[in-house]
Amino acid sequence: MIWDNVAGFYDLAETLYNKEVYLKTGRLVADELDPDDTVLECACGTGSITVHAAQKCRRLIATDRSAAMLSQARINCAGLRNVRFMFADLTALNCSDNRFDKVIAGNVIHLLDDPRAAVRELERVCKPGGKLIIPTYINAASGSQHFVTKLLGAVGVEFKSEFDMYSYRKFFADMGYQNVEYRLAAGRMDCAVAVINI
Repeated sequence: MIWDNVAGFYDLAETLYNKEVYLKTGRLVADELDPDDTVLECACGTGSITVHAAQKCRRLIATDRSAAMLSQARINCAGLRNVRFMFADLTALNCSDNRFDKVIAGNVIHLLDDPRAAVRELERVCKPGGKLIIPTYINAASGSQHFVTKLLGAVGVEFKSEFDMYSYRKFFADMGYQNVEYRLAAGRMDCAVAVINI
């Protein structure tokens, strides 16, 4: 798996290229959490969002499909006693319905063959009245391809979808989500955080 191969230098690459956005995204996500929340984070990667989110909630389960990414996340989140790490596929979660107050899936839906089905799976495990929090890197304009997208493609990361702000909003609107708010971490490669109220 490509993510196992890049786990060791992923944080360094993100920090060198897009540090402000990389840090701000975690803070924007954490701002949506409450102290009593039980949170599921899917595709946690190296834990860049996890370290911020865990400080704002009661309990967080951080999952990923890459063993190497999970290993790096454990290192980055050392000392956070309310975090549990698990291997899991966000498209087929082994969780009961309506289990979590908030569900996070950061910078992953553009990599999936069926992102709509994945969002529905995230919704399935979220409690009514809860929130789906879905940060995604976006291009500045429709049809443009960002330098990072090209670079990641060269090392084997395949983007199934690319979004600009308009198409990102349209993606959720077309799924029937009406109560969506957006936060933006602006930088060399912007990250739009969709907050869907369930």
